[in-house]
Amino acid sequence: MYMDPQTGSQLLKAFLDPWHAAVADPQAAQAGVLHQLLKDYTRTKYGRQHAAGNIDSLTDYRRAFPVITYDEIQPTIQKVMAGDIDLLLWEEPIGWAITRGTTKGESKFIPMTPTDLGMRIHAGRAMMNFVFTTNRYDLFAGVNLNLNFPSVVGTLRVGEREIEYGYSSGIYTKHVSAFTPIKSVPAQEEIDALGGGKSERDWDRRFELAYEKCRGQNVTLVGGVCPTALRFGRYLHRVHKVYPKHLWRVQIMTLGSVPGINTKYQPALNAMYGPAAIREIYGATEGMFGQQRDYKRAWVPNYDLFFFEVQTGSQVKMLHEMRSGERGGLIVSTPVLPRYRIGDLILAKGGPYFRCIGREDPWTPWRYAWDEFMTFNLGRL
Repeated sequence: MYMDPQTGSQLLKAFLDPWHAAVADPQAAQAGVLHQLLKDYTRTKYGRQHAAGNIDSLTDYRRAFPVITYDEIQPTIQKVMAGDIDLLLWEEPIGWAITRGTTKGESKFIPMTPTDLGMRIHAGRAMMNFVFTTNRYDLFAGVNLNLNFPSVVGTLRVGEREIEYGYSSGIYTKHVSAFTPIKSVPAQEEIDALGGGKSERDWDRRFELAYEKCRGQNVTLVGGVCPTALRFGRYLHRVHKVYPKHLWRVQIMTLGSVPGINTKYQPALNAMYGPAAIREIYGATEGMFGQQRDYKRAWVPNYDLFFFEVQTGSQVKMLHEMRSGERGGLIVSTPVLPRYRIGDLILAKGGPYFRCIGREDPWTPWRYAWDEFMTFNLGRL
């Protein structure tokens, strides 16, 4: 779609201002988020069991609500899946997201609600801020190369209803594409029609669909999962003897799912897709928690949407209280999950900048340091 710079500037500013204001004053933003979350938690049995309506401070919140892992909340989620919706949710789920990774060999199931989905739209802040700061409004005249996972893999019964489940990136694209200023090609429904298989043949079919649908299009944006974008580039070269840069002039790639997108994987991405700007999205099946704001190669939290804590040693502190160079395990509070330890290890880079360096594992800092050394990045933003 065409968007003139004056109109575009006004629309993007309205979309981005809450994020920038929250980053400028994270303490106030987080207080507001906690207040709203507690109001929502009082509408669930889990929240009332933990006296959400009687909490007046962060200290009270930490005392009343324990930090939980997926294993610990899974029995509650299973009861929600059996029909006890208001045990954990105050809205009917519109879908269930499954993880690409595994917990004890099985995918995690996370309910997605209308409020939760509306928050995921803000992952577009990375692309929007790029356009706003560079005046590249011609980006909206192109299309987004949709390499997302299927939004529908199967159905499950929740009480008396049959609800679809699939991958969060596909569900997000399917539900919000009508509200974004750039069209995604192929349409998510076309990807879903190919089925939810994960074999090489399944992915070759999806990649061929993307190639056929986008071959004559003006692709200006590539969004999705970093390993999938790399895999698609290799597929094009193997099957069609071209790389994406030979077909399109991509302006920006907004990618997530792995550490090192702007360091370890950047050379391969630019070799395949050309000199596109690369912006990292930090999120998971449980939510979209931050995105890269500028050329500095780290993401900036959505302080106006989620509540962020970290476990640093034996201490729990707010994410925005972390010192540069400090590491900690991320604890997020979302509309669905209060004080959920997501399992990611976060490194503070100073000011509002953070990196997820991997899963919470004793070897993760060593692997991160090795990758920084091998890419000659050495911790630089």
